[in-house]
Amino acid sequence: MKLLDTTLKNKVLASMMRILDEKRAEIVAANQQDLDAFTKDDQAMYDRLVADEKKVDGMIASVKQVMEQEDPVGKIKEEREIENGLKIKNKTAPFGTIMIIYESRPDVTIEAAVLAFKANNKILLKGGKEAINSNKILVNCWHEALTENGLEKDWIQFLQMSREETQNFLRKPNQKLDLIVPRGGERLIQFVKEHASCAVLVSGRGNNFAYVAEDANADTAFNVIMNAKTHKISACNALDKILVNRNRGDFHDFLKELAQRFKAAGVEVLADAHVHEILPEAETVPNEETWYEEFLALKAVIASVESDAEAIEIINQYSGGHSATILTENAGKAQEFMEQIDSAAVYHNASTRFTDGGAMGVGAELAISTDKLHHRGPLGLNQLVTNKYYVYGTGQVRV
Repeated sequence: MKLLDTTLKNKVLASMMRILDEKRAEIVAANQQDLDAFTKDDQAMYDRLVADEKKVDGMIASVKQVMEQEDPVGKIKEEREIENGLKIKNKTAPFGTIMIIYESRPDVTIEAAVLAFKANNKILLKGGKEAINSNKILVNCWHEALTENGLEKDWIQFLQMSREETQNFLRKPNQKLDLIVPRGGERLIQFVKEHASCAVLVSGRGNNFAYVAEDANADTAFNVIMNAKTHKISACNALDKILVNRNRGDFHDFLKELAQRFKAAGVEVLADAHVHEILPEAETVPNEETWYEEFLALKAVIASVESDAEAIEIINQYSGGHSATILTENAGKAQEFMEQIDSAAVYHNASTRFTDGGAMGVGAELAISTDKLHHRGPLGLNQLVTNKYYVYGTGQVRV
């Protein structure tokens, strides 16, 4: 794949910012068509589908942010000269062609493409049918920006395929495909992993946990839990499960206060057997599958644990490997928890809502990876490159 000059890439992005601003009324109108056709049965997906004036501002800001970031391609990771005179450099390089499959969110059409393009990758965008009108106009904006700067439209491609066509494409792509990123629910992720014939980097589900330790400050815990659960229920970094150490001196009062706060915020509470004795108005957890579930709704499980070790065991068994937080005043206890929890992001006395490229200072993100190869956490610009070795010799042969 030809490496584009940084200046040229940034010119495309500058054009894109202008075009998005010029066509914002058309973008909002196209999005309204999608909203009108969408039933509000799934409130979380409906929220993600919205592309209003504020969202367009956010799209422009994302493009600007990436334009101002340093080009991630061609950076020297390490270099050395060995005894036989060979000079070896390990440098960052583009993946090649990335495919992202996503549901609902039209802003992904902007964020995914701007990151892939700045990192010198081609990208194939497979958005959901619920956002078809929004995605079409946004991709047209990209094509206008590319054409305006003398580049082919195939740097950013929009795929309109049925489920069966997508399945066949994943198995036998009709063009070079180096990486697939499924960004959505568990069913989408499993569908891609089952059918893909190339590398898949999983943007995993949330199902995030908070553990309220025996010594946690109650006010801090309430504030963090409420923010993590109610700030944005449609986000993959929202909180779903709360584990409370039953050795707290205020155990009963803490549970009752938390339940009252949830009730005031419209959050449905599911309780384990022990908590149900204290909160009899709460529904009991129906089955073990609930522990694995990402709610994306105003719903939360409250359960009790006997120890820090039990909390860690439960989280590692049931969470999506996305985010977990501990509420405690003991720094040593927090460190042990953070080291032992197997998640992309672990927190001490802070909301899981910060697992986000922008909030973490990474910038625009392609997804939140819960894989361990090649990167875990927000996939920003610097994570959309791989590497290769450049070896310079003067005729050396191996003996």
